[in-house]
Amino acid sequence: MTDAAIHPAQRSGSLLSQDARTRRRNAAERRFRLYGQVAIGIAIMALVILLASVLGNGLSAFRQTFIAVPVTLDAAVLDKKGNRDPDDLKKVTTIGYSKLLVNSLTQMIGDRGIVVEDLADSDIKDMISDDAAAQIRDRVLANPELIGQTVNLKVLANGRIDGYLKGRVSMESAERDSNVSVKQLLLTDELMARGLIGKSFNWGFITAPDASELRPEAAGLGVAILGSAYMMIVVLVLSLPIGVAASIYLEEFAPKNRWTDLIEVNISNLAAVPSIVFGILGLAIFINFAGLPQSAPIVGGLVLTLMTLPTIIISTRAAIKAVPPSIRDAALGIGASKMQTVFHHVLPLAMPGILTGTIIGLAQALGETAPLLLIGMVAFVRDFPAAPPEGLFDPAAALPVQVYNWTQRADPAFVERAAGAIIVLLIFLLAMNAVAILLRRKFERRW
Repeated sequence: MTDAAIHPAQRSGSLLSQDARTRRRNAAERRFRLYGQVAIGIAIMALVILLASVLGNGLSAFRQTFIAVPVTLDAAVLDKKGNRDPDDLKKVTTIGYSKLLVNSLTQMIGDRGIVVEDLADSDIKDMISDDAAAQIRDRVLANPELIGQTVNLKVLANGRIDGYLKGRVSMESAERDSNVSVKQLLLTDELMARGLIGKSFNWGFITAPDASELRPEAAGLGVAILGSAYMMIVVLVLSLPIGVAASIYLEEFAPKNRWTDLIEVNISNLAAVPSIVFGILGLAIFINFAGLPQSAPIVGGLVLTLMTLPTIIISTRAAIKAVPPSIRDAALGIGASKMQTVFHHVLPLAMPGILTGTIIGLAQALGETAPLLLIGMVAFVRDFPAAPPEGLFDPAAALPVQVYNWTQRADPAFVERAAGAIIVLLIFLLAMNAVAILLRRKFERRW
């Protein structure tokens, strides 16, 4: 019974003044509103803390320390026969390039008058990344005309030197670290004072493949990004037509009986199944039974398709059900068939919801890790997969698995790399959700 329903004889006081019951009800409403505001504030605070932690640890991964050094590409070392034959040039290993690089850096230090007490050639050599020689070798093989010239290059510094410029390594920690010495840090300070070493944007973090535990400064996301893209192509090509077709049949054409009820219940149950169960299913069917290769995008795409289908079917059915019955009745009333009604009228009106559900399902699949671990995508992969369709069967990594892989390594530089990979993954997820919003607005129709 509300206050308005109370008989006038039962009222005490004026209608313009609140009685005790009304004051209690208004106070309860204010408390409930306050609880909601506090909950939203806590959620925003948690989100800000999470983003601050990820960005604080990961943004530095996009900048790497490079040493500017003029490297003399001695023809007597790189091309002893002098014929520029590619086969002969390939016989020169990274050891030969590493010697040239160390000699050039040592000469530059001497020419600049930089003096560090008790500095040895091994200290200079260890300041350079082991990947630098391989990068110079690839550049020379791509352009043999560089042989015999002195080329100004920016080569990767060792991970500990990079950590020193980013604040992870200090003089005190260097005294206890066998991978770096105080002399190397003193030399770094001298090179910084002369502008010969510094941090710049590292495209290799996005385009380069993964690196070993001894070379964190060279580790990149190139293979993982390509592998995730291949998997999303497989998921989109398989899950969208299958999910939409199943939804149309169940919502518009299937008879309402115990079998369709059983199917609907199972679809809802599959949407709640833990993702690792789909990984076990993919391991048993696609790898053990079908014989598909492990760590291949095709297997990851098939597993993620099974996981995404229930989400797409549920969202698509909800979008179709949201179309007013009057649309169907009007189409049938002017002589359209059932199929024409569905495909010419119902489906276009339900398209915003279908596309939104599909993209959200793809975004959820992009961040899955557990099923990919079970099918072997945690493997260390250095080679880029080929273009589709052959590349779908080549070994590859995935962004969430790469994050997991880097967090398991001992070098602190990989923690920075893992946070940077999370930023890249979040950018992809934000982009996919933005596309979902744009498509919904583009195809949205009001009635």
